[in-house]
Amino acid sequence: MSNSYLAAYLNDHFAGSVMAVDLLAQLENSHTGTPMARVLSELRGDIEADRRELKTLMDRLHITESRPRKATAWLTAKLSEIKLNIEDEGSGPLRLLESVEAVALGIDGKLALWRSLSAASEINAELRGVDYEWLSQRAEQQRQRAEKVRLSAAKAALAPMG
Repeated sequence: MSNSYLAAYLNDHFAGSVMAVDLLAQLENSHTGTPMARVLSELRGDIEADRRELKTLMDRLHITESRPRKATAWLTAKLSEIKLNIEDEGSGPLRLLESVEAVALGIDGKLALWRSLSAASEINAELRGVDYEWLSQRAEQQRQRAEKVRLSAAKAALAPMG
């Protein structure tokens, strides 16, 4: 496959999944032993499964993983961790809110990815053979679960001080 736009697009989403998985792993570690850790672990597992789906598609299309994009995503996750630690150390509600909000935005992007690939598969036979509808539905379910966590964290983080 020689479509550089497609390669860039898929690699951008693959790199974004690296950041999401890293953020969720950090949150899991800071919530160890709580019900929240289980929710975060399940969400991370789903995102890892979607990343494998994307990697399988990339391999089938002979699109190599962009190490610079992946490294940039990893570095961005580490910088985000520093920023979050400065504002809310440990497992505080602001850290949870902002981290899950970032992951939720990534899930929205993933949903857009699956829908875009589905549309493009109408004119690009190489993109066919993937159940984009199922992947889109799974992304919507992930987004709903992330939203519950996000709103719960928002209530805790943004409650009036007093």
